[in-house]
Amino acid sequence: MSAKTRHFVVAAVLSFLLDQATKLAVDAQLTFADRISVIDGFFYLTHVRNPGAAFGLFADAPAPIRLTLFIGITLVAIAMIFSFQRKLAPGDRFSALSLGLILGGAAGNLVDRVLRGEVVDFLHFRLWGGYQWPDFNLADSFIVVGVAFLVIDLLAAEGETHGDPAGA
Repeated sequence: MSAKTRHFVVAAVLSFLLDQATKLAVDAQLTFADRISVIDGFFYLTHVRNPGAAFGLFADAPAPIRLTLFIGITLVAIAMIFSFQRKLAPGDRFSALSLGLILGGAAGNLVDRVLRGEVVDFLHFRLWGGYQWPDFNLADSFIVVGVAFLVIDLLAAEGETHGDPAGA
């Protein structure tokens, strides 16, 4: 197995397993709508369900339409991730890691939608001015971190190709 593939698979499997393990722990330890203060006034562990997309978008759509749409989009995204991974240069471990994180997160939320019809969220932050960030989970975090890594990699590569060839 190439280093690129190894990074992709390890990132995908570990992020998926960690996401699912934390959701199982939340299900086992917290009743629905529970909130435990970790850092009072800032960070809480919760147990909520999100039938919608990010920030609860489309949560009120009819369940059959919503689930078909979200599951379909996720399956297309997963296919695209595999396609992108195959096209990476053999030594591009960072992009492979990034795609693996995105895949693990997408698969984690896909399993929730298929098994529960909604996603388990449990991380809750209160920010300045009383603003509360919508609850999320590790799958969401892995997707965001993976995308951020890809953007950083893209910007770094762009900087290398447009840098001064004389090295000044």
